Amino acid sequence: MVNRFYVLGICLCLLQSCVSSLSINDQKIEKLLSQMTIDEKIGQMCQINGFSGQIPDKIKEEIKAGNVGSILNEVDVKTVNEIQKTAIEESRLGIPLLIGRDVVHGFKTIFPIPLGQAATWNPEIVKKGAGIAAQEASLAGVNWTFAPMIDIARDSRWGRIAESFGEDPYLVSKMAVASTEGFQGTNGSLFSNGKIAACAKHFAGYGAAEGGRDYNTTLIPEGELRDVYFKSFKAAKDAGIRTFMTGFNDLNGVPASGNQFLFRKVLREEWQFDGMVVSDWASIHELISHGFSSDEKDAAKKALIAGVDMEMASSCYKNHIKELLDEGLINIDLVDDAVRNILRIKIELGLFEHPYVDENGQGEIGEKDIEKAALEAAEQSIVLLKNKNKLLPLSTKINSVAVIGPMAHEKYEQLGTWSFDADSLLSITPLEGIRNLLGNAKVNFAKGLKYTRDKNSDGFKQAIKVAKSSDVVVVCVGEEAILSGEAHCRARLDLPGIQKELIQEISETGKPVVLIVMAGRALSIGDVYENADAVLYAWHPGTMGGTALANILFGKVSPSGKLPVTMPKSVGQIPMHYNHKNSGRPVDPNNWSSIDKIPVKAYQTSLGNTSHYMDEGFEPLYPFGFGLSYTDFEYSDLRIETPVIAGTAELKVSVLLSNKGKCTAEEVVQVYIRDLVGDVTRPVRELKAFDRVKLKAGEAKRVSFTIPASELSFHNQQMMNVVEPGKFMLWIGGNSNADLGAEFAVK
Repeated sequence: MVNRFYVLGICLCLLQSCVSSLSINDQKIEKLLSQMTIDEKIGQMCQINGFSGQIPDKIKEEIKAGNVGSILNEVDVKTVNEIQKTAIEESRLGIPLLIGRDVVHGFKTIFPIPLGQAATWNPEIVKKGAGIAAQEASLAGVNWTFAPMIDIARDSRWGRIAESFGEDPYLVSKMAVASTEGFQGTNGSLFSNGKIAACAKHFAGYGAAEGGRDYNTTLIPEGELRDVYFKSFKAAKDAGIRTFMTGFNDLNGVPASGNQFLFRKVLREEWQFDGMVVSDWASIHELISHGFSSDEKDAAKKALIAGVDMEMASSCYKNHIKELLDEGLINIDLVDDAVRNILRIKIELGLFEHPYVDENGQGEIGEKDIEKAALEAAEQSIVLLKNKNKLLPLSTKINSVAVIGPMAHEKYEQLGTWSFDADSLLSITPLEGIRNLLGNAKVNFAKGLKYTRDKNSDGFKQAIKVAKSSDVVVVCVGEEAILSGEAHCRARLDLPGIQKELIQEISETGKPVVLIVMAGRALSIGDVYENADAVLYAWHPGTMGGTALANILFGKVSPSGKLPVTMPKSVGQIPMHYNHKNSGRPVDPNNWSSIDKIPVKAYQTSLGNTSHYMDEGFEPLYPFGFGLSYTDFEYSDLRIETPVIAGTAELKVSVLLSNKGKCTAEEVVQVYIRDLVGDVTRPVRELKAFDRVKLKAGEAKRVSFTIPASELSFHNQQMMNVVEPGKFMLWIGGNSNADLGAEFAVK
């Protein structure tokens, strides 16, 4: 008979060996986990909302008891220190708290909305902005942001498109990486001083909400999920992002917060993610509303089994996990794994060593380097859509400028959605920016309308008077901040209120009109387009928006922004995105049925039975990637150095870019491809590379790209990620309609 003490000794040695093989962080996690009660473990899995600087006694007692793992929406630094002190010094195990906040496009200093940042096509701008936002937020005690939002967004009716980086998986992936690195740091500086944990949201498919209505269902085939909607999240994961958030949406019948396929199979098993998953606000409780769970207990069970580590705001976990364990409906291993993931983030953030914030370290908000970064971001985000007879740039020697419109002098509204920590007094409006540049004497101002939804035309008379007495008119229109963002979806995409009528009245004065649109989405401005000589799309440009617009209006900077979404002529064209499928009857541009061409009483017409709308045609108002400049860029001499590549090789291409105009400017050079035949049908074009290039007047430069063959892959009918042999087309140019192309092949 084997000596039982010998066996016990062997087991202890094996256990010690396993523990010693763990990383230092994992050893800390296992030590803490071994000391925790069930209630303390459940407490780590619970996040509660903040309390506006006043900590209720009941909450203090909960923190002392170890029943809270995270607080969100508390940004008073003294309060944050007080609750951290309670957790560290008065709870049994001294585990610090995660302090979460939606730091989306700035904290005190506001950068352009993410959709505007995507219009820069400049990942370094996005990285810098996220870094500054992290620095400002960390000074308030925030150590975790619920950003970036990297949902693919193809529908401008959806309010949260403002919070996205647009419609293209390649562009969004690049911005996802940049934002992650900005918030968290890179190259071993993860969570160093002034950095905070980032959160990839919302996994997955939330941007495809049916009808553009927030919280709505999404139906996305697995191949499209993997080829379009997963790509940005995988890029963020590979960049080291440490937390993921579930979506509010029901994905193919299974709500995201209870979706094992998303979080167990894809995120954990396939991608080997070892960070933390948090629900969106009360989205576990909402499993009941979806009709996926019968009650809170069932919701808690399904969310935990799906892989949601922490519950935000609601209390299904707090109220029911212990009961579920007692009844054997869940395994303690599920709870332990969730707690491990949460503790890992707290250790990586250094919260055990440095839980407190220096209350005297907040410094000056709006310092010159921060202002410069916000200004540069705003300048590069602004898209020039129209410039008839080269009206822009205006001369600084102009006698007078009329500045008119409900968005001309609204410090708060130009900040956009998710800017509740901003100091709006720091904002420089278009009126202020133009006055700062020209001097007060040259600028005449009239609002015309009190706000964008105003339907009272009493202010038109003064606006017309101001326009008539000026050499040129700058009309600032759009939508207020409240009209975009979460739950702020729109069925119509035209300018709200009677802004259209205001533009019409100003146009009839005969004065040159520059239209500036500030909005949280791509509005359908086709009905006002003809009433303006020049159109600048400025999104919600943030703190330095007014200075950026003035610099562009008067030629200190040439506009270089490019559309990150397709801009439809009307809402009826939606869904509309450049990377669509060809269909069996693609449009022949020379033969299609316009509603004006159809004969009266005609039963049938031969004017092109193809895929289009009779009344709006097949083209958008502006294509994805579009944006004009103050100079003329010419693309020529496209070279494909590797006309035939193997499935594991690299595609090398180049083009000669020439500045044929009279000013220094930047151009975003874009590369698109099309796989002509596939096991499943492929999009007509897909963005595969881009580069921002600055050229002086008369200068030319060869711009080169190296594209790995893996960028040509897609998921076939068997859900295998493959690069298929065959012929491909490639185009290089300044937007998704680029016509300079050539063919290459994969063998």
